Amino acid sequence: MQLELDQDGHLVDYSIWNEQVAQQLAQSLDLELSAWHYEILAAVRQFYQQFGHSPATRPLIKFLMKTVSSDIDNALLQQRFNTGLVARHLSRLAGIPKPANCL
Repeated sequence: MQLELDQDGHLVDYSIWNEQVAQQLAQSLDLELSAWHYEILAAVRQFYQQFGHSPATRPLIKFLMKTVSSDIDNALLQQRFNTGLVARHLSRLAGIPKPANCL
């Protein structure tokens, strides 16, 4: 499937997002998404819908700790998503715009 992406690699139309789209986007991180990953990405999308913007790392982790698991931290997300740019890459994989404070 050919996805329409912006200059930062984020979906132009976040409403077309689904698990297959997420997996296609995850290929750039050499990552095979599991049910755990999809649960995290669904929560990232929930954050976007609830607050109207993509999350920075700290608010994202606090939100995930409340909505998914209190055991989530930055190191776990870096390890499981194979990236050091947690907020940016989770937003990209969740199909939402790049967080405003990301380069």
